[in-house]
Amino acid sequence: MTLIFEPTNIIISGVGGQGNIRASDLISRAFCEEGYYVSVGETYGATQRGGSVVSHVRLSRKKSYGPLIPLGEGHIIVGFEPLEVYRVLRDYGHDTVRVITNDRPFYPLDALQKKCEYPAPGQLISAIKILAADLKIIKATDLAKQAGTPKAQNLVMIGAFAGLNWIPMAKERYLESLDETFSGTGLEVNKRAFELGYQAVLESRRTAPAQDLNGA
Repeated sequence: MTLIFEPTNIIISGVGGQGNIRASDLISRAFCEEGYYVSVGETYGATQRGGSVVSHVRLSRKKSYGPLIPLGEGHIIVGFEPLEVYRVLRDYGHDTVRVITNDRPFYPLDALQKKCEYPAPGQLISAIKILAADLKIIKATDLAKQAGTPKAQNLVMIGAFAGLNWIPMAKERYLESLDETFSGTGLEVNKRAFELGYQAVLESRRTAPAQDLNGA
């Protein structure tokens, strides 16, 4: 299948402890099995838990590309935290960039200690809408709790990404990457989280593009 962009650049953004490096690994495995050339890289902010973590996934049908996406050339952003999505959009977005994000803020320590102010969630989402050509919002943390643990919000986001099918690929490819990575109870919980994200997106096909995806 021909990609719209060559290469197609996916950015997975979040903060330390949210599991976006694991998410980039699972997505990359799936596309590798589908026969794509895949390059993966990461950039980090503060090294402690709560610092920015941005994963770069570059897909091609023709050749391998360098692992880091050039500024202004992100095509899809998968966000685990809305403020990090906004930061990535300012640097990597362009006129046709598509975004899917968790709605739950991850407040930095300085904000919790009242040393700085975290933007109001509504204002933040409005700012993201201005920069994104297409925006999907999902209550990934809430859905992860339904699956068994809020830590599985990264798997909810992978399921939602798969369900959107912005880069067409069979659902089974993603599930194979889960089977290769997890086992036992962890596999069961992560598959439930993936499925909740996937089904939330299927429900969203009957709603407005920027409406919250809550799996209801």
